This record gives sequence, C-alpha cells and structure tokens, in this order.
Amino acid sequence: MEKKNCAEYKGFTSKENKNTGYVRDISTPDYTSVKNRRRDFGAHMTSVDIFKNFIFPEIKDFLYDYAWIDLFAGEGNLILPILDAIQINKRIEFFKEHIFLFDVQKEMVDRSIQNAQRYGIPYEVARTNIQLRDTLQNYPDFKRLKYPCYHITNPPYLYLGYIVKKSERNLGYFSNQNEGYQDLYQVALMNDLRHNLQRLIYIIPTNFLFGFSVSNKIRRDFFSFYEITKAIIFERKIFEFTGTNVCICFFERKNHPSNQEINFYALKVNSKIIKKKYRLSVNDCYRAGGEFNEFISYFRPLEPLKIKFYLTIDEIQKNKGKIPVKLLDVNSFSNGYFRFDTYMVHKDFHDKLKSNPLFVRTLDTGKWEGRCGIYNVQEIFGVDGIVVKKKKYRTHPIQIFITPVLSECDLLLLKDYFNVMLEYFREITDSEFLTTFKYSSSDYIRKYLGLSQTRKLLETLPVHLISAEDKKRLRTFINQKDIEGIKDILSSQNRKTVSALLLKDFISEQLRNN
Repeated sequence: MEKKNCAEYKGFTSKENKNTGYVRDISTPDYTSVKNRRRDFGAHMTSVDIFKNFIFPEIKDFLYDYAWIDLFAGEGNLILPILDAIQINKRIEFFKEHIFLFDVQKEMVDRSIQNAQRYGIPYEVARTNIQLRDTLQNYPDFKRLKYPCYHITNPPYLYLGYIVKKSERNLGYFSNQNEGYQDLYQVALMNDLRHNLQRLIYIIPTNFLFGFSVSNKIRRDFFSFYEITKAIIFERKIFEFTGTNVCICFFERKNHPSNQEINFYALKVNSKIIKKKYRLSVNDCYRAGGEFNEFISYFRPLEPLKIKFYLTIDEIQKNKGKIPVKLLDVNSFSNGYFRFDTYMVHKDFHDKLKSNPLFVRTLDTGKWEGRCGIYNVQEIFGVDGIVVKKKKYRTHPIQIFITPVLSECDLLLLKDYFNVMLEYFREITDSEFLTTFKYSSSDYIRKYLGLSQTRKLLETLPVHLISAEDKKRLRTFINQKDIEGIKDILSSQNRKTVSALLLKDFISEQLRNN
C-alpha cells in the first residue's frame, strides 16, 4: 500500500491549549438516506426496467408453464409486465390462471390492481388475484392452482438488529422455527422452502452471498435444498430509497437434500458488466468469495502473534505518570478532523505505546490513499496513539497491540505484508470477502474490513519466529508483490515450527522416561 505524505495529515494546535488540537483525516463521502416508512416495512420498489432487462429474458420461453406469484408484490412490477408478451385478447384468461400477487400494504394492493387494469384486466378479475395478505405470517395455499408456482419477488429486507431497536412490529416473524435468522428476506426464503416451491427468483441484499454471521445460517439451511443457477450482482444503486447492494438470484430446488458444492456464473453490474464463476462450499457456509478464508485457514501458524485491538481511556487513567503522550480521540470527529489531547503516563506504558505504532483502518474512505489496511499512527496522524474515550466503533481508526513486542523492522514488514496480501485478495475476489458499505460518489465500491479478518490475516505471518535470512527474502517478495514467493516463505516457516515442536515433545518425553 502506498505510503501517504505525512504533511497532508499534520494537525494544528488550538490557541487556548498547545497540548490539545485537531488532526485532519481523509474525508468520507455522503451516502443515501432511507425513508422511514419504507424502512419500517423493509420494502423497496422495483423498477420495471430491472424486470425487463434481467429477469424476463430468463423466463420468456415458458410463460404458460407456471403460475407466476409474488408474495411481496408492491406495485406488481415483477409480474405484471409479463402481460406485455401476451396477446391482448388472451390476457384476461392468462391473468386468471397464471398471475397471483399479494402485499401487506393496502395501498400497494390498490396500485397493483390499477396497474393490472392498465393491461386491460377488469377490476373484479384483478382484485381476485391481487390480495391483501401478510404472507410472512400467513402463507397462501397454492395447492389448487392449475400450474406449478414460480416465485419472483423483491421481498422485504430489514436486519434484525434494526428491528429490535426501531421496528418491533416485525419481531414476531423471528420466533419459533424462524429463530436465528437475521433478516426478513431470510424468513421469506425459508417460507418458500417449507412450502416446497421449486423455482424462485429473488432480489435480495448481496450479504446473502457474501455476508458472515448475518447470513451463515440461512445459507446453510437454504442451500441444503436449493441450487443457485445464476446471479446478477449490482454494484451500483438501483433503488430510489436505499443504498443497499442487491443481487438477483435464480434458485432451483434440488431433487434430494445434499451438501454438495454449488457452482454458478454471475454477472457483476457496475460501470461495466463482467462474468464471474463462483464456487460455494458447505465448509465455508456456502459463502461466495472464499479465497481469503481458505488462505487464512491454511496458513495459520501453530504459534501466531497475539493481537489486541483498541486503546481505552480507562487504560490511560490506570497508567498515569510523568511522560507526555499525544493521543487521537476517535470519539471527537468533526468536519474531517479528529481532536487530539496530551496525557501524562508512566514509562512502561509510554514504551508500550511506542512499540505498538500500528493501527487498522477498517473502512475505505473512498479515496485510493485511504483504503482499508494497516498504517503507522505517527506517519498518518502525527500522534502517539489512538484512544477510545466513549463507545467503541469498528469503523473508526483502531490501535493494534501485538505480543510479543516486535522490532521496528518487523513491524514494518508485518504492515507491508498485510497490505500487500489484502490488496491481492481484493483484486482476485473483487473485494467480495469484505462487507460492502454504503453507496457514495467514490471511485470504487467502499468496503468494510472486519476485525476478525484483520486479526486472522495478521496471524498468518509469525514474524517473531522467522529467521533473518527468510525475512530478507520475504521483504523482496513483498516489494515485488510475489504472492507465490510469500506463500513459500509461510509454508516453509510452518514446517519448521511443526518440526521444532515435534522435537521439543520428543526431548520432553525422553527426559520423563529417564
């Protein structure tokens, strides 16, 4: 990762107190706000163009073979445009047998009926097949339909954490058999699974494919019964009222439940469209973009570094002394500037700070010089450390403490290794192992790096155990961004560690026997 010119980040001292001041950070762009009422229902309106461009081409050859249903229909934009492909004199009969729409909001049902009338469907016919119903709570009975159901929908998505705080009306959906799921769209998927629907097309958040704890359970449960045959992943805003990243997933039910690997192709849509193959394994909870996890699992050493995050104000208070240290207050941020203050600490704590100058930036700033990665707190902010005085947040700069104490050269080697490997995995996976942040006007899709990911990647380099000669070779490989060379060093070191531990155990056993 390119080193930033420190001068741009120099802080300035206030006139009132030279021990206090402000230091500039790279500003972050604004993102789209969400309308409260839509947020309450978790509903987002789907453009007819999305249906016509990305969904209709996949179903146009078998329109008469299925009953087309949408249990969260909104204005009907994912189903009613099918009527454009039906001859005008056959639309009413087709509608009666092939189209069934539901929504929990009466105004949406009324709009769907009005839209159906625009296609020539009489009001009485439309209101029979377009009904007001809470389908998450009360699933319709489709057993008497003439054709098998094909569910195309943009379901509500509302994260459980938000529901607990601000939308209690939805809490009931997560009880009993739905306990453990994290979002309303996951309840919708499981309802379809339990009612044995064979084919589904869902427009859902991309965290379904790429999320960790938020979607591990739904993927494990759902992909035991369904294949994903195709996906279209949007990396640009497609909804008016939300910045949530979404994908269109095409699902088909398996003949028999299984945990077999799932392979499919997806189109990634941004300023251009690219095609990419994905491999989902039960070993990684069917998570897409698993190359990063495979690496940190395979190369985790037996004796990794011990990593601790955050420096708190309580630690400062417990280690008062006579040596001044300048600390950045991450809870005091305004107009692109962090406040810093000077504290007096004792020598041991001062030395601890000086020997741990690294911090992690977990959130892309939107600028190329401020991407996720590990940086030096003195070089970037001109302070001795980063303190949390109030609540800990995972998106602000976070100080890293490493055991055992490393030399300055080893810290630099560890930092550069981390950043090179992080950028490597961002390149080969298109940053899919990271969590997507909000839409913005950035030059790239802003991502969030989890602290567990940070810890695990740091742990793959046991720099405290590597020989001086291997460190020289590793430095060369890092400078050249030679990933295979770096992997060779890691593999060699792990073999040496295993051999040393086996020898140690053998000697201990011999001593006990004697």
